[in-house]
Parts: sequence; C-alpha cells; structure tokens
Amino acid sequence: MGADHASYACGAALGFLGDLATGDPRRGHPVAAFGRAALAVERLLWRDHRGSGALYAALCAGGAAAGAALSVRAVRALGGGALGVPSRAAHTVLTASATWAVLGGTTLGREARAVGGALAAGDLDAARRRLPHLCGRDPQALDERQIARAVVESVAENTSDAVVGALVWGAVGGVPGLVGFRAVNTLDAMVGHKSPRYRRFGWAAARLDDLAGWPGARLTATLATLAGPDPRGARRAWLREGHRHPSPNAGPVEAAFAGALGVRLGGTLAYGGRVEHRPVLNPGGRAVEAADIERAVRLSRRVGALALGVSVGARLAVGAALGPSRAPHGALARWARSLRTDGPGPGRTARPAAAGRDGI
Repeated sequence: MGADHASYACGAALGFLGDLATGDPRRGHPVAAFGRAALAVERLLWRDHRGSGALYAALCAGGAAAGAALSVRAVRALGGGALGVPSRAAHTVLTASATWAVLGGTTLGREARAVGGALAAGDLDAARRRLPHLCGRDPQALDERQIARAVVESVAENTSDAVVGALVWGAVGGVPGLVGFRAVNTLDAMVGHKSPRYRRFGWAAARLDDLAGWPGARLTATLATLAGPDPRGARRAWLREGHRHPSPNAGPVEAAFAGALGVRLGGTLAYGGRVEHRPVLNPGGRAVEAADIERAVRLSRRVGALALGVSVGARLAVGAALGPSRAPHGALARWARSLRTDGPGPGRTARPAAAGRDGI
C-alpha cells in the first residue's frame, strides 16, 4: 500500500475528528481568507459577461488547488533527504489540516441547533435572526414551521456540500481535491446565484459547482437512505421527486432526507429578494416541526461519519490494488533505487539512501 494513501487516510480521519471537536473558528478561518481573496479578484475581473466569470472561476478555484498541490509537493520533497519518515507524518498533518479546514459539519449542526433551540423556546425573533447563518432566505416572511423547514433543507444540502462532497474529492485528489472542491463550493455561494449582478458572471461558478457536487450528492442521498429511520421512504422520495428540484444536486439530497425523516420539504419560499415555487419533496410526509431539526442534524452526523469511512476505505483499497510499483511516483522511486544499487556512474556523485524510505 502506498505511503501517500495511508497518510491521507490517517490525516482525513484526524481532520474529521478535529472538526467534530472544534468546528469552525470565529476568526481566521482559511475558507474566509479564500473568500476575501476571491472578492478582491472579483473587483478586478467583474464584467456582466460569462467569459469574465469563467476566467474568475478558473483563477480562483485553480489557484487554490494549485497552491494545495505545491504544499503537497513541498512535503514530499522532505523524503529526498534524511527526513523520509517524518515527511510521511508531515503529509498526514497537512491532510488533517486541510480536511479540518474544508469540513463544516460541526458548525452546520451547531447553527441548526441554535435555530431549533430558539423555536423550541418560542422565540421566533431570535430564530429569524439566526437563520441567515444557514441560508439566504428572507426570515421575516417565515413562520415557525417554515423556518424549521428551511433549516432541515439547509442541513440536508450542506451535508453534501460541506462534508460528503469534500471527502469524495479528497479521496480522488488528496489535499488538492479537498481544497479545490471547497473553493468551487465557496465561489458558488458567493457568485453562483441568479441576481442581476451575477446572472452571467456567476454562471461558470454555478455550473462548475454542479459538476463537482454531483458525486457527493449521490453518495449523500445513498447514505441518508441507508442511515435514516425510513430507508424505503427515503429511496421512494429520492426516485420520485429528487429530479424535480431546480438544483441537480440539492434535489436528490433533500428528497432523501425528506423521505428518511417522514416530512415534506420544498414548496414556496422567499429567497434573495424573490419568490420561488419549488416542487414538494415527499408530499405524503407531514409538515416539518422544530423537533425535526435535531433529527436532521443527527442524520447528517451519521451520513458524514459513513462518508468518511467510504472515502478512506476507497482510497486504501486503491492503494492496495495498485501496489508500491504502480502507485504515484513509482517510476521515480525505481529510478532512485537504481542510483543506489548501480553506483554513481560517470559524472555522477553517489548519495546516501534516505533513511526509512523505500517507495517515494
């Protein structure tokens, strides 16, 4: 099994536990720093044109992924000398840090429970003040049940966006996959909506987010079906109503959560200064109540833990199947070993082998 796969698995698990323990910091979060940088780039590039938006999305998301790739390369370079074994530990730490930075499951649950607690206490004004922390709907137009429905929908959608999708792309692309996905998702939240300013400029970011979120959304819906209290209801709602939602990724996830929890989601909502009439998901279910927020948060936590297991397990399985000789950088490793076994040769100076390194 390649060292990169094992160190990634350990780092992802540690980062997931770190998010469970601490959540997002109130200040100095890396995603917030990326958002400020993206806003500065937007000021320079904004034009009411799709081409400008595509350039913006490519520069911001590509730059974030490239920076992460350079960080991984710097860590791997430690294996070129006497720090071969510690470089694996450094890669684990880097992966853990990136995983913690991109995941938002604990903060999602914390904010949802804050709204649910306000509703349970009968403080509708406090619930309305807290709702914008989760979604962009107009809280003043919502009653108690509508706020509860908005929270459950946000928990469902953000379980995919803030947890499962990142873990899927981390399993595929390592640290650059984690960071790149989170960058794309953040850009979509910033400019991917249909306001007059972003209808054209944000088109590329929105489409890129749809593409990047596709596998994570299907895995989220699958795990919600398996882990929820009503698997048959979740599967039925997903298959019947998931495709009717205007978002190709939010639809399956929200429908699966609706069926699993036995509630109705969707319908009319006020969002970003406009009214939308969305299809009802799981129309045979009951109206959402404040108590369903806690049920949705618990389902979200189970889905996140299962997604970690699936993504890490897949990464380890690929590493075991490829083997050391076919793992990434295997050719470079064989070339390095040939230098140590064949001698220096003409015009070449022999180097001592890196301590504790066999494969990279």
